[in-house]
Amino acid sequence: MRVAALTPIFVIFGLCGYAATPAPTISTTPAQNHAVIVTLATETPGAKIRYTVDGSAPTAGSQVYEAPFLVAADLTVTAIAIAADGTASPAASKSFTLHIPSGTLVWADEFTGRGGTNAQPDPKVWTYDTGNSGFGNQELEDYCAWGSTAAPCDPAAPNVFVGQDGYLHIVARQSATGAITSGRLKTQGLFSFQYGRFEIRARVPEGAGLWPAGWLLGNNAVTVGWPACGEMDVLERVNAAKTPDWNEGSIHGTGFVGNVGLGAVYHFPAGRTAADWHTYGMIWSKGSVAYYVDDPAHPYAIDTTDSIKHFPGAVWPFDDGQSSFIVLNLAVGGIWPGSPDASTPYPAEMVVDYVRVYTN
Repeated sequence: MRVAALTPIFVIFGLCGYAATPAPTISTTPAQNHAVIVTLATETPGAKIRYTVDGSAPTAGSQVYEAPFLVAADLTVTAIAIAADGTASPAASKSFTLHIPSGTLVWADEFTGRGGTNAQPDPKVWTYDTGNSGFGNQELEDYCAWGSTAAPCDPAAPNVFVGQDGYLHIVARQSATGAITSGRLKTQGLFSFQYGRFEIRARVPEGAGLWPAGWLLGNNAVTVGWPACGEMDVLERVNAAKTPDWNEGSIHGTGFVGNVGLGAVYHFPAGRTAADWHTYGMIWSKGSVAYYVDDPAHPYAIDTTDSIKHFPGAVWPFDDGQSSFIVLNLAVGGIWPGSPDASTPYPAEMVVDYVRVYTN
């Protein structure tokens, strides 16, 4: 047998059939009602894990593992590790037969049980974007992590905390020097999910220049960037209350961003505003993203793969096997909504009762 004929075997499996790159591990931790959170790991420094969730064999072109992800459906996770030199491991595989009924709560953060006033949001779930880069929108705020002492952040006046009231508070503040601080929490690298009914129960501030939001980005944001990773905006509105008041749900991806993004505006019933408590929801299924306020039986926006067909070069990013992470933030100023003014209330609080994921 010629050596050249053996080379592919050596590259993948190493000499004598032993793997040069060990297979990744697949571990689970409980979520709720029999759902699990899956974590993939490799002992090979610098290796990337590629995985699938449909039972197919992963390749070098499959999704890169970036964060633990929720499994609440019957599926098979298969993963390989690819070393920096291109050597691929054998595949590891685990099948899940969960039989969880539709409408079952499978994951939540209820923001309770932290203990004490101004407690830290669960560090196993939440991390932070920080700084004053403008975040692509020319925003004015400095985002401050829990406990940050980097000026102008002040740990004695936190911008994110869980109160004794059992709510998450995201607070925009203006200092005596005019510096504006706020908070932007995210589950990136810690928790993600694909498909299901997602809810945020929240009460948002209204005022010139205020921009509260609850949204999702694909885990592959770090590898393919935005908008290719996909963005799903569940809670989003700007400025002072209108008559009728409103919320917007939208989706963005390659070929449909900005003014050509997809979605719709929901108008609150007469006498109600976004400053009241409301449940902002998304129903994410294969080929479809729908949004509702307070009543999942009556979505106000439904977009599907057919919705992007008239956009040149548009690519639907929500069904490629990649999970998405959650972002909750209160921005101030920027291209949209514009600048705050003398009427803008400080401190301004976005208050969140819970975030939840249910099965479809």
